Amino acid sequence: MAAKKAPVNKAAAKALPPPSSVRLREGQRAPALSLPGDDGATHTLTQHQGSPVVVYFYPRDDTPGCTTQACAFRDGLRDGLTLQGVVVLGISRDTLARHQKFKSKHALNFTLLSDEDLAAHLAWGAWGEKVMYGQKIVGVIRSTYLIGPDGTIVKAWPKVKVAGHIDEVSAAIKAL
Repeated sequence: MAAKKAPVNKAAAKALPPPSSVRLREGQRAPALSLPGDDGATHTLTQHQGSPVVVYFYPRDDTPGCTTQACAFRDGLRDGLTLQGVVVLGISRDTLARHQKFKSKHALNFTLLSDEDLAAHLAWGAWGEKVMYGQKIVGVIRSTYLIGPDGTIVKAWPKVKVAGHIDEVSAAIKAL
């Protein structure tokens, strides 16, 4: 009798890419971006040209740090960032359905983009080696970029600590 094959674990079979070697710097042109949003539209940076754009990469919807960060951007928009014409785009590997639940649950007032294949993460240097609970792993690097109205990177935060981050972003926007 032939041995029965073990079921294939689709998640494990889907190989994740190696770390990105991209290091974006202030003053350089922001990489192209074209991703589906929780609102059903495809979003690009060029459609926001003329306005400052905050692009932030985060690991996962509805986890403690990511929720704190998203709510800080939500509250920042309520407290005046929208008056300055700022567009906020949050990007993670989560599905659009998961983004919609997260957005609804926390009354987020900005667009969440889905990058399931990690193309944007790799292009922006937001996928790489990091230390988590004392272990080196490859994963999403929490990072934020302020893109000026001309499409260049005005400020880069390549390794974000959530506490106080919205204050740093707000100060950089006010300095534009």
